[in-house]
Amino acid sequence: MDISSTKKLFIQGITHDGRTFRPSDWAERLAGVMSSFRPGGATPDSYLSYSPWCVPTTVNNIKCVIVSPELRHHDVMAWDFVMNFARDNDLTVGEACVLPE
Repeated sequence: MDISSTKKLFIQGITHDGRTFRPSDWAERLAGVMSSFRPGGATPDSYLSYSPWCVPTTVNNIKCVIVSPELRHHDVMAWDFVMNFARDNDLTVGEACVLPE
């Protein structure tokens, strides 16, 4: 397994000065906007699911969105949108790998 392919970006719902980002459902909203960006493109039955490239989650009671670098390869404008969202809202972004359960 190539370790670099397992790395993901974690956009955390904490600003650089330590404040919790609001609204509380920001991660679900962002992932919902990105839901049509997926391998093979959107299909008629994919309207009620998140993209595997942009998934909301909670880590240590902090709302996060896990963003796969594959999104950048699929659509650079979608990648820029997500990264600009994090930058414009002063959110903490970190790189980590997601381990299988």
